[in-house]
Amino acid sequence: MSAGTGEGIRERDDLAEEAPADLEPALPSQKRRMLIIVNPYATTVSDRLRHLVVYALQGRFEVDAVDTEDRGHATEICREAAHEGYDVVVAFGGDGTVNEAANGLLGSSTPLCCLPGGSANVFGKMLGIPGDLVDATEHLLAMADDWRPRKVDLGVVNGRCFTFASGLGIDASVVERVDANPRMKARYGAYFFTWVAVTTFLRRYLLRPPRLRVDAAGQTLEGVTAIVQNGSPFTYFQNRPIEIAEGASLHSGKLAGGVLHRATLVSMPFIAWRALSRRARFVRHRQVTGLSDMSELTVRSADGRPLPLQVDGDYLGEVEEARYSILPDALYVVS
Repeated sequence: MSAGTGEGIRERDDLAEEAPADLEPALPSQKRRMLIIVNPYATTVSDRLRHLVVYALQGRFEVDAVDTEDRGHATEICREAAHEGYDVVVAFGGDGTVNEAANGLLGSSTPLCCLPGGSANVFGKMLGIPGDLVDATEHLLAMADDWRPRKVDLGVVNGRCFTFASGLGIDASVVERVDANPRMKARYGAYFFTWVAVTTFLRRYLLRPPRLRVDAAGQTLEGVTAIVQNGSPFTYFQNRPIEIAEGASLHSGKLAGGVLHRATLVSMPFIAWRALSRRARFVRHRQVTGLSDMSELTVRSADGRPLPLQVDGDYLGEVEEARYSILPDALYVVS
């Protein structure tokens, strides 16, 4: 590992030196090595919380912590962590940080775990990790006595892996605008997403939206938005799951998704209601076609205009084509 990264990883909480004798952790040789990757810009992450979490986890693990400095940094850190033989890497941030960590650990035997630090923390909840940071920290401490690494699938789009979902169209345009306003995202959370979704639809998708064409399982579908999922749910509104695709699972070895054909003033409120409803099914709306049991599919621009693309809630830019596939049992996780 480089000198700069090594110094960051070896950074320790000064509080650890003040621990009472009866709270002294076990000898390092008896503990698993844990690397915590901290996104200091995540919605709910602060220096105080970072120190408290690291100190608490030192009771059961030999903990190192390092802050990410830029986009893609977590991927680099994870590749080095796997090479150095860490027993687990914990992504402390939002789903974007988790996504980068997963891409860095791909192909290694080092498992990934999560601590909630973002607005949704979808993948962590899928793994059974509580959305509250205190509860999640206690969960990780208990995990030391019930160590069960397992494999999960990863989706892939244009060479980039995703842990639970990717999208083109309205969904990606909303993510683009939300990412451009991190302070509003941190302050208002799901309500800011809702406001951005409504205004994005009215400004860009009500009249002459970019059109896309989906080729999957021998059929061709046209629409304005395509969602591809590796797991379920698609996301959360606060703690309420938003279900889009049917049949999506981290262990199925297949992708699932849905195509929204048209977005109109009449249809969109009913589509939104179906997404939030516990009983109504999103893919049963007449403007939506569900896709399931897919190993690969391709989404292309149908009118020459580039399409916005997001993975795991991170905006990747505009593309002319998105090629999807699945990597079964590609990532070790522990939770």
